[in-house]
Amino acid sequence: MRLSSLSFLSFLSAVLASDVIDLNPGNFDAVVNPEPLVLVEFFAPWCGHCKALAPHYEEAATALKEKNIKLAKVNCVDEADLCQSNGIQGYPTLRVYRNGEYVDYAGPRKADGIVSYMVKQSLPAVTDVTKENIEDFKKADKIVALAFLPSNTAEPAPVFSATANKHREDYLFGLSTDAELAEAAGVTPPAIVLYRTFDEPSTVFPYPIDSTTEKEIEDWIKDLSIPIIDQVSAENYQVYATSGKPLAYLFVDPSDAKLQDHVEAIRPIAAKYQGKINFVWIDAIQFGDHAKALNLNEIKWPAFVLQDLENQLKYPYDQSLEVKADAVEEMVQAFLDKKLQPTLKSQPIPETQDESVFNLVGKQFDEVIFDDEKDVFVEFYATWCGHCKRLKPIWDSLGDRYAGAKDRITIVKMEATENDLPPSVDFKISGFPTIKFKRAGTREFIDYEGDRSLESLIAFVEENAKNSLEPREQTTEETVPPLEQQETAQEEVHVDHHDEL
Repeated sequence: MRLSSLSFLSFLSAVLASDVIDLNPGNFDAVVNPEPLVLVEFFAPWCGHCKALAPHYEEAATALKEKNIKLAKVNCVDEADLCQSNGIQGYPTLRVYRNGEYVDYAGPRKADGIVSYMVKQSLPAVTDVTKENIEDFKKADKIVALAFLPSNTAEPAPVFSATANKHREDYLFGLSTDAELAEAAGVTPPAIVLYRTFDEPSTVFPYPIDSTTEKEIEDWIKDLSIPIIDQVSAENYQVYATSGKPLAYLFVDPSDAKLQDHVEAIRPIAAKYQGKINFVWIDAIQFGDHAKALNLNEIKWPAFVLQDLENQLKYPYDQSLEVKADAVEEMVQAFLDKKLQPTLKSQPIPETQDESVFNLVGKQFDEVIFDDEKDVFVEFYATWCGHCKRLKPIWDSLGDRYAGAKDRITIVKMEATENDLPPSVDFKISGFPTIKFKRAGTREFIDYEGDRSLESLIAFVEENAKNSLEPREQTTEETVPPLEQQETAQEEVHVDHHDEL
């Protein structure tokens, strides 16, 4: 099909009408160095993340053009030397430049998020707010903190400014010395008011302001920056993950006609416990795998679960019961009172342990790992992990090496995506493989950070083991019960060891 002249010109205009500046060795310094603020993307045309970012980057460039904030890009395939000289090692790499000096971009990768981030970067840490700009300033972002003070130097101006400098990428901060504006806001200086586009539109700082600290202001804003209950997704999950607070999920089917009813039933509970627990609702269809990871095993919605993010513990509401607000509130209070037991995911206890490496599951964790008589060297792995697959034959060889010393050392492996860590440990698994050593008679774990050769693993064991690991001579008398009896004994121990809900 042939394009008409008009259609072709429209198409060509759309392609060429980019507000993103193309950089190359000839213009890089001339464009970047004089600018007080410019965002530069280093990309590769074949990079999937770069392709996903491209339309958002273009849209943000157009939106920011009227604010005189430039966005630029470097094609690292065409300009390989330029990217190499700038130390670019991955794509996309985004940097915020100020007069030639850069910091890594740490903002969102959607158009509105890029715009919001760069607008914050363009403003002073604390904006001077007057009659002329106060209404625009209050609506400039989702969260805006405005201090009404008698003067620019009155308390708590220094503390407020320090907080603003620390969080300039997260929130907007303003200061007004206009008494009429303070009166219109319903406060008497000194006072701080937080304006939001959700929940209560304005909230006054509740603590004695003359003696307040940076941490008090910071914590107050952080608590109020999270809605009473909101939908959680990949875009905003990090806000909750880094809040330091437990997270309560309501899993719902987005096609459910009663979706809002389910959410509103939980809202009063979320409001009551705001500041202690963050509440969200989540698409149970799109994030079904996340539901399973939180030990919600039935495809039944709505469902409710509490997650202790700090300790990676999960507390699912009984899925055989209907989710009712009063029962949820009772569960939340029991959690805060530390009277709620977590549900620990565990594979079944293996019927046999025929390999030199002990195959550990969650139900056996404390018994095996905290055996005071033995040194323990444990690998936490994931079945899908390529590094773990490459380590397996080496780890098996390590187990073979100490097969004659099983009464003094246990070489262990545990599939960490299928087995939860119990509350008795103070670490989390954040990557695979994770390898740790526990000396006999202790409860402290030593991280293994060496290379994954058999020689290095052996050297580490020999250096850290408390027990002698020399193989003992076999006697004519059997001193260890037959394997069948050991297994039976293990199973009998674990019958009484279940603490799952």
